[in-house]
Amino acid sequence: TFGGYFMAHFSRKCYSTVKTKLQDDAGYDALILSAMDTTFMGSYAIGNIISGKLGDTFNPTTILAIGLFGSGACLFFVNVAIWFDFHSFDAALGNFFILAVYFIFGFFQSTGGPVGTAVMGNWFCDEESVRRRGLIFGLWTCHQYCGDVTAGLCTYVVLKIGLPYWWALLIPSITNILWGVLTVQLIPDPAEVGIITPEVRIRLEKLAAKRAELKEGEELVDEGPKAISYANALRIPMVAQYALAFGFFKLTNYCLFFWLPYFLEKRNFDDKTANLIAVIYSVGMMPGGIIVGVVSDWFGGRRACVIGTFMTCLFVFLGVFALYSEVLNTVVLLAMLFMMGILVGGPNNIITSAVAAD
Repeated sequence: TFGGYFMAHFSRKCYSTVKTKLQDDAGYDALILSAMDTTFMGSYAIGNIISGKLGDTFNPTTILAIGLFGSGACLFFVNVAIWFDFHSFDAALGNFFILAVYFIFGFFQSTGGPVGTAVMGNWFCDEESVRRRGLIFGLWTCHQYCGDVTAGLCTYVVLKIGLPYWWALLIPSITNILWGVLTVQLIPDPAEVGIITPEVRIRLEKLAAKRAELKEGEELVDEGPKAISYANALRIPMVAQYALAFGFFKLTNYCLFFWLPYFLEKRNFDDKTANLIAVIYSVGMMPGGIIVGVVSDWFGGRRACVIGTFMTCLFVFLGVFALYSEVLNTVVLLAMLFMMGILVGGPNNIITSAVAAD
């Protein structure tokens, strides 16, 4: 699951690292590039709700694999649009095609978060794992930032050795499909291999009680935990509140996620240097998740107070960055990006993993 979400972010981030190339070489203007982000996030948001339900209803690892296969295919079609220069042939066709591909891409990308977290929750549900859940999931959620960093470094290497920029899109396309083949073979539930966790034991006891009530000749098959409705999910304490807070973090994160390399290039950094500097933000997000996870474990799993503290500090850094980013010297800019990575990545990581598992 770590590798699967790593690949999802590798494929998600790679496009933002070549935005200026798509604008200058492929002919897509900044408005279309922005529309691609909006289209992707719209379908991604809807897809998260659908994917979570699909993961509850069908084999979770199959859903994860479908997401990886689809992500790889979508990036391949973006390459097709570049190779055959759809935009020069017909600008309206080129714009429609790439927006349609990114709309579908959002749905495939949405499988990783809710389904991957559910699989992790199946395996790490014993008493010791629950006590250390913040640390475990804080480490696990480094997957997305490892993928982001790899995308930036991959683009840097591609441009450095003189390959066409579209290799930065083709490489994650291929690796996503290959990892999807591995993901199909993963085991989503420990009960399938005879490992009896506390949650599985409770489920088996309920199953045994139901079987005792069956009439002769009737059978009852263990189909795993029963999926709950959307309404019941929202009734779980703090789900709606955390979802709202998570939305604000996503607003901040994806603004920088999609546009930071572009902004840096417009600030007169060359394309290779811009991608390396943008990596610092993703690097900062890794310790952020671990720090919030460990500290919230110290507080007995009370994660809201730690998240609130990080949000308050982030407000200050965002204000300074918004007002002075164009005049900051490079060293201060790097330090700002690293700290913002910690402050965004910490709560972002822990809400999407340990809080969800709680």
